[in-house]
Amino acid sequence: MFTFILALHIIVAIAMIGLILIQHGKGADAGASFGAGSSGTVFGAAGSANFLTRATAVLTAIFFITSMTLAVHARKQAEDQFRLDGPTTSASAPQNPRPLNQNP
Repeated sequence: MFTFILALHIIVAIAMIGLILIQHGKGADAGASFGAGSSGTVFGAAGSANFLTRATAVLTAIFFITSMTLAVHARKQAEDQFRLDGPTTSASAPQNPRPLNQNP
C-alpha cells in the first residue's frame, strides 16, 4: 500500500507541474491590451483556463491527501523502529526472589 501511495504521489506531482507550466499567468496577456494582440480585457479571456484551473485544484487536493498519508505512515514506522518492547510471555517475566531465612 505504501508503494502505491508513493507512486500516486509522484505521478500527481509531475502532472501538477505540467498543468501549472501550461497555464498562462494573469499578467501574461496584459500586453495584449496595449496593441500586442487581440484581447477583450487586460487579463485576457478566462474561459479556456477554467478546465486547467479545476484540474490543478483536483490534483492539488490529491497531492495534499497523499502527502498527509505518507507523513502518517512515516510517523508510525519511526515509532515502531524506536520502540523497546520486550517479550511479554510469563516465562520471561522477572521473578521475585525468595526472601532469605534469618534462622537456619
